Amino acid sequence: MSTILIVDDDLASRRTLELHYRAQGYEALTAHNADDGLDVAADARPDVIVLDIRMPGCSGLDALPEFRRVAPGTHVIMVTAYHDMDNTIAAMQRGADDYIQKPIDIDELDAAVAKALRRSDADPGEELIIPDDSGTANEHLMVGRSRVMKEVFKTIGLAAASRITVLITGESGTGKELVARAIHRASPTAAGPFVAVNCAALVETLLESDMFGHEKGAFTGAVERQAGKFAIADGGTIFLDEVSELSPVIQAKLLRVLQEREFTPVGARQPRTTSARVIAATNVDLRDLVQQGRFREDLYYRLQVANVHLPPLRERKEDIPDLVRVLLGRHNRQTHRRIGRIGGEVLNAFAAYAWPGNVRELENVLMKAAALCPDDTITCDQMPGYICACLSLPPAADKAPQDMTLDELERRHVLRVLEATGWHRGRTCEILGVSRPRLRRMMRHFALAPSGGVPDPDDDTHDH
Repeated sequence: MSTILIVDDDLASRRTLELHYRAQGYEALTAHNADDGLDVAADARPDVIVLDIRMPGCSGLDALPEFRRVAPGTHVIMVTAYHDMDNTIAAMQRGADDYIQKPIDIDELDAAVAKALRRSDADPGEELIIPDDSGTANEHLMVGRSRVMKEVFKTIGLAAASRITVLITGESGTGKELVARAIHRASPTAAGPFVAVNCAALVETLLESDMFGHEKGAFTGAVERQAGKFAIADGGTIFLDEVSELSPVIQAKLLRVLQEREFTPVGARQPRTTSARVIAATNVDLRDLVQQGRFREDLYYRLQVANVHLPPLRERKEDIPDLVRVLLGRHNRQTHRRIGRIGGEVLNAFAAYAWPGNVRELENVLMKAAALCPDDTITCDQMPGYICACLSLPPAADKAPQDMTLDELERRHVLRVLEATGWHRGRTCEILGVSRPRLRRMMRHFALAPSGGVPDPDDDTHDH
């Protein structure tokens, strides 16, 4: 039998709630002020405390931290007739689980009590514990105990031993930059700089200047000489993300860097040399682009001297607990929070969900859940509805990934993310790790549009 403690100076409210919860089979205890409530809470250790804010003497808001101390693990629901934003914020920051306004809607309070008791009834044996030292190692640490990730780690070790060019492939959000950084750290030039370039983030003219630099007066606005990323990365590693987005002109210049180890800044007469190691990454099949005439075949072969393929998260779900520990441990350290547990139901939902946004989506979900978590345990209450809904969904009758072409797999992947975000393009771009122009091109290519209409993919009205 669950125990509910009602702390309220209003006799009528206190008595009404006491009778209501006893009629529902709970053990209902009462106190008429904060001091008496603390004594009862320390002695009875109730499962839920319904705590009024405005009371004579010590207010419920001021007493809340002490209630959390004398009855750790007890869930506290604040109630008040004086509803305002400042009180709500203060209550949640001091550890309240919920906040109900008077006159009390009994259905709303019942729902809050049931939600709190679900958290109390969670099986601790199924929880994932986040150790205090999780996330304290290297900021760019890669984790994984699955067979496929062990193969990735082996390939990283072999590729890092020399200065060969490496092409990293895999879906958006799988952690391709982490692989590049791991190769750099394990290489003979680890002491040199690591410089990352997003090849899809800038227009061609700006990207050329960003990569190769420019001379003073080379173009309007070039008021001084600027070194490019290849010059900055000299003696280290340059990472070219989304290399498939390079224009034919930049592809030709990159090919020359790989062949001759030299480049020419915009407006310069003499070429410069670089010893920077090149690591490139893409989430599309460059061979298809070669066949379509959109990517140079000679550049493709120059880039993939060695290849590291990162599997999607749905193919290595046994790595999720380790990823959660590291991601939440890092979040705890950066935000000075103490999220110590993940509920078993959440872990089951994580195992059932397809993770179209891969590790990036997992990190995004965990960070949002941690921000909304009132105590040290993340439950399904903090999860997006579409994730925990996976627990009640039947298995999808669909083709296995190995039976699909890469184009079909990418189409389904993009469509899943669009549908999961309600066709919100900003959030979709965040999960996929692509720019809005890139998303528009993908939507046109795959003829993707929400049901009920076919909006112009260049219309951004749905993004707001």
